[in-house]
Amino acid sequence: MSGDAAGIAVAVAQFAPTADEGANLTAIDELTARAAARGARLVLFPEYASYFVDPFDETLAAHAQDLGGAFTTALRACATRHGVTIVAGLVERGEGDRVRNAVVAVDGSGVRAVYRKLHLYDAFGEHESDWIEPGGLEPPQTFELDGVGFALMTCYDLRFPEVARTLADAGAHVILTAAEWVRGPLKEHHWRTLLHARAIENTLYVAGADHPPPLGVGASVIVDPQGVEIAGVGTATDVAVAWVEVDVVERVRRVNPALALRRFRVVPRDEFSAER
Repeated sequence: MSGDAAGIAVAVAQFAPTADEGANLTAIDELTARAAARGARLVLFPEYASYFVDPFDETLAAHAQDLGGAFTTALRACATRHGVTIVAGLVERGEGDRVRNAVVAVDGSGVRAVYRKLHLYDAFGEHESDWIEPGGLEPPQTFELDGVGFALMTCYDLRFPEVARTLADAGAHVILTAAEWVRGPLKEHHWRTLLHARAIENTLYVAGADHPPPLGVGASVIVDPQGVEIAGVGTATDVAVAWVEVDVVERVRRVNPALALRRFRVVPRDEFSAER
């Protein structure tokens, strides 16, 4: 790359969060240290990184935190210690009995962005909306690091291509997807296919961090703007690091100007914003 090109090393960190909040933070610190030692400046962790139980129960609300609570405070300290930005899933305190499924981007200065899952996992026999309230229709959550634009998305949102399209329109070069992609027939195939599709159709990078088996499918990966996996983890608890570069996004878009050639735009369905 040229000396003035904007680029950064990004890591996906795969681990299995539990109901032990202290153990989750220990795992996050250890994996962040591993990623930073490999040159990463940003580390993406899975959905529900602060607290997770399967199946969901009343403890989810009991362990929900405010945006400025102990979890994000600990992430900020970890980010400072290792000189990185951390993106991780947070069980956030919501309204009433339900909580919010949030993803926060945190560095040493504090919270850079927060995204609340739009499409809840009421599919494949699950009913996430019994426990989680959906995020509102808000502007895309983006932030910049070393000249690269990042945007946040969560798990089931991958199945809705318009979500990623709004992030591309907001200037993202990389979509960071925190997930707990539940195992099942063809589910790993769906996970990989959708990550690749969102990258190809929006001509940008897509990173996905999942829980490993037995609950998740694992396969945390980083996909480039042409749909090529450039880093990944199999089923282990580990990190994978890849270099992402603005020039690559721009070069692919010169060759394949699909975003510029499209004849449709994404319009929110406001009547769904308050539904479960």
